[in-house]
Amino acid sequence: MAGMSPFTYLAHLLAVAATVLILVWSTHYRGGLALNSTNKALIFNVHPVLMLIGIIVIGGEATMSYRSLPGSREARKRVHLMLHGLALAMGAVGIYAVFKFHDDSKIPNMYSLHSWVGLGTFCLYGIQWILGFVTFFFPGASVSARQSIIPWHAILGLFIYILAIGNAQLGFLEKLTFLQLFNKLDRYGSEALLVNFTALVVLFLGAAVVLSTVNFKANRLESQKSIGL
Repeated sequence: MAGMSPFTYLAHLLAVAATVLILVWSTHYRGGLALNSTNKALIFNVHPVLMLIGIIVIGGEATMSYRSLPGSREARKRVHLMLHGLALAMGAVGIYAVFKFHDDSKIPNMYSLHSWVGLGTFCLYGIQWILGFVTFFFPGASVSARQSIIPWHAILGLFIYILAIGNAQLGFLEKLTFLQLFNKLDRYGSEALLVNFTALVVLFLGAAVVLSTVNFKANRLESQKSIGL
């Protein structure tokens, strides 16, 4: 039976808070969301919303689900796979939105550190999901191979998630800087404070997810019993 640590409960709470904050920012302060609009800013707004809710929130829940959910190992494996797949799909739409915004607005693509790290992280996320699927689901590797791969699968998954958290911080900083430079956004106004506070919540969410997942004793016991992984 999997168990939930205090960090897991904290991560759930911070995930809800991050979701609410990004939606308030994008709808109340930035005007809403759209994949097609004459107001190109609405197209951009899809990007932070889907990347945060997808890769950060749902991806974090997927990372924790294998050890925190009740039920059989097989059921937890399927939830883990499906949540990561959903996060990947939302991330793909989020990346499409920012490329569409740049193309429609005649802005060059891939010019910032945020875009480089972001696309690289997303590609790693996709590769990790595909390798996990073919190793642990279909066609599936041998028992001995799965037992040797699982620690690396877990380490790489946490590494990718930490990259995503760090890149989210770059994204918040980049967008807020642009707003302050070109939109004359008040540096101490309510929107600037909301963005900074959202970034902090995301940072603490990432820490809670990692701390709830890194339990070396549980990892060793699960690895020894992971015949069906």
